Amino acid sequence: MSERSGVGVHLDAARDQLLAERAAVAAKVLAAGRFALARMAELGHGLQDLIVDDWELVAAELGAELGISRGRACTLITQGRDLLTRLPAFAQVFAGGGVDLRVLRVILHRCALITDPDITAIIDTQLAAAAPSWNALSDERIAELIDWMIIEIDPVAVRRARETRRRRHLTVAPVGDGMVEIHGLVDATKGAVFDQSVDALARTVCPHDPRTHTQRRADALDALALRATSIACRCGRQDCPAAGNEVATGQFIVHVLTEQGSITAAQTERRGPAKTRAPALLPGYGPITADQLADLLPAARIRPVPEAEDLGTEPGYHPSRALADFVGCRDLTCRWPGCTVVVARCDIDHTTPWPAGPTHPSNTKLYCRIHHLIKTFHCEPRGWTDQQHPDGTLTLTAPNGRVYTTKPDGALFFPALAIPSTALITAPAPPPMPGRERAAPRRSRTRAQNQAYRIAHERAHNRTHIDTHPPPF
Repeated sequence: MSERSGVGVHLDAARDQLLAERAAVAAKVLAAGRFALARMAELGHGLQDLIVDDWELVAAELGAELGISRGRACTLITQGRDLLTRLPAFAQVFAGGGVDLRVLRVILHRCALITDPDITAIIDTQLAAAAPSWNALSDERIAELIDWMIIEIDPVAVRRARETRRRRHLTVAPVGDGMVEIHGLVDATKGAVFDQSVDALARTVCPHDPRTHTQRRADALDALALRATSIACRCGRQDCPAAGNEVATGQFIVHVLTEQGSITAAQTERRGPAKTRAPALLPGYGPITADQLADLLPAARIRPVPEAEDLGTEPGYHPSRALADFVGCRDLTCRWPGCTVVVARCDIDHTTPWPAGPTHPSNTKLYCRIHHLIKTFHCEPRGWTDQQHPDGTLTLTAPNGRVYTTKPDGALFFPALAIPSTALITAPAPPPMPGRERAAPRRSRTRAQNQAYRIAHERAHNRTHIDTHPPPF
């Protein structure tokens, strides 16, 4: 039996699917770029100093259609636009499935400081020829090869080590099982201080503490954040020399959602079998275990969330705390299609604008600030419209007539939140006031000005470095 008719056919299939996958990804990126360029030309507002400029409007449409976040939509637009306008030769190779998306990301980042169209064209031609052989290389090696091309013809466009510091960040990401992963990139001195501080806290317990040193370092995080000088020992001995260690306390507020039955079980069955105790939800981070809930209860303030049927129309524009609690627990995130901004960073929006629409659970929902601004200033007859149903379901109609539906996330965890509130019959919203766009918040500099400033600033630093350290470096 030949390899072709045996297991080798599966290798061929895997290779062909990889090429098809690359081509499909490339088609999506380029389609996003073409849509963005065409749609922004069609909008042509010219008011690019608005917080919600044409770029944001395009990202909102693309994100809703693809069901992705605003950030991912902006990334697709940037990648597609740069391929079409700056690297057309490489774009053809990319469209054919010859280059992985990972390689594209490195290329766009390393070529971002090139401003001369003629130099960009030269690099574009070289990338089209060389990049298909880079798929198996590491990001670092690909960056080196791109820099090798650039340094000969535009040395100030080479991104230098200082770029690493600009990428500093600290991220807290949920990973399931009631845990999060903390990772980031910080200044070395700050990292050393953090490392030593956590280590010192982990050593404040007695030798009989049952946790490993690594576990104690993890448990010391809240103590560090609350400026405590020690952590509680868990040895349980009456003669523990660390028995007087302080318990971290502070004024930070963390909202945890759970059923009343889970609280009762956690209070009365702390040592009982886990299967008798339901988990709780930490919005933005995911479920936490019943044991973690029990650990939180002694310092927790329990506030019942009202049921939808107990909430009625409120007299003012600003919702009461009870209504705000209900809407936040029901929605959990921004209700725009694909948006995942958590409740703590969202506004409560009146679907039918107040006072034509009342402050009521059937007329209020969460929008992040950008999507709230889009709703407020771009809901004219040819703009976005939204309709809210008593169970919180939201129907949005885009300027192009496409319709999207989102449902509240809270009901996925707590079915009681899906119970409809009172149905409303509201008068049609009055037409937008003429010239209201003049009240929209504005930027101090447009996107194009910000990008030009960043590029010029980094090129100037590079020029200073080259002048100070002429070749050989």
